[in-house]
Amino acid sequence: MLDKLKGIEERFSELERRISDPAVIANNREYAQLARERSSLQEVIGAIREYRRVLNDIAEHRALLEGDDEDLRELAKGELPALQKRQAELEERIRTLITPRDPNDDRNVLLEIRAGTGGGEASLFAGELFRMYTRYAERHRWKVEALSLSSTGLGGIKEVIALIAGHGAYSRLKFEGGVHRVQRVPATEGSGRIHTSAVTVAVMPEADEVEVNINEEKDLRIDVMRASGPGGQSVNTTDSAVRITHLPTGMVIVCRDEKSQHKNKARALKILRARLLERAQAEQEAKIAATRRSMVGTGDRSERIRTYNFPQSRVTDHRVNLTLHQLDQVLDGAIDPIIDALATREQAEALSA
Repeated sequence: MLDKLKGIEERFSELERRISDPAVIANNREYAQLARERSSLQEVIGAIREYRRVLNDIAEHRALLEGDDEDLRELAKGELPALQKRQAELEERIRTLITPRDPNDDRNVLLEIRAGTGGGEASLFAGELFRMYTRYAERHRWKVEALSLSSTGLGGIKEVIALIAGHGAYSRLKFEGGVHRVQRVPATEGSGRIHTSAVTVAVMPEADEVEVNINEEKDLRIDVMRASGPGGQSVNTTDSAVRITHLPTGMVIVCRDEKSQHKNKARALKILRARLLERAQAEQEAKIAATRRSMVGTGDRSERIRTYNFPQSRVTDHRVNLTLHQLDQVLDGAIDPIIDALATREQAEALSA
């Protein structure tokens, strides 16, 4: 373990040297990449340095136990157990910190929520889920920006695509992808019969140009068109809506929410890059061995991951068999207990591997 820690310390020193190099500072992409890696190592470096101090303290106390001074021997004997306990704690913490992390964990998130089976009831629940994630983001001081929104009125949402920006957003929200099922009695149900509806949630790391290379001249067809629907006179009289077709894949993105054509184009490109990154990662996942797939799960969106039962005020996450009887709090953004359980499971699987 000490050899591995030495390698991490050497890499951290190299990163500090390189990000001080004027040539690297002048290269924005390289500097950002190195700074991100350095930031990712800072916590483990702090733990390693404390670990080495504790090892030195333990060695000094053991030397005192071999000395002639009775008072110092008693002092060392009394303090040594606490130092050894701290050593064990730091070893566990370091082992956790150096466990391979998802390289996307520090990224922002593109969140897609779509109403599934259940008609209007599914649309209403899609709106409630979007509010839940918005409240969760507020608790973590992340920013939420709706890039595309198709509403049904009365709080219902057919589809929403939102950017959630903040440190560690993907590391927490990546567990939310899948089918969310709701069981409740609709307001229009006179007989009191419980209906089951479903909403699909997709969570993608925000891509950047380094990972997804798009040649706008060769790969894209960009069409400008007149926006339609509510929104005031300017929406109906200016060619502000943008449709981008990615020719190599046939993927089509339409953005019409902004009055500015340039803003709609920027949003459409952001969504396109994220979807292309997701597609590339999905292709890589398909090549991974069955043992790897069974360890981390398939992440298939068709999997039912969670049920929200309104009559019983119950939320059950089926992946970790966790049930909470606090539906109102969960829908108000208090989903950390669920995410903590999923993160713990992922960490345990990675450590065992």
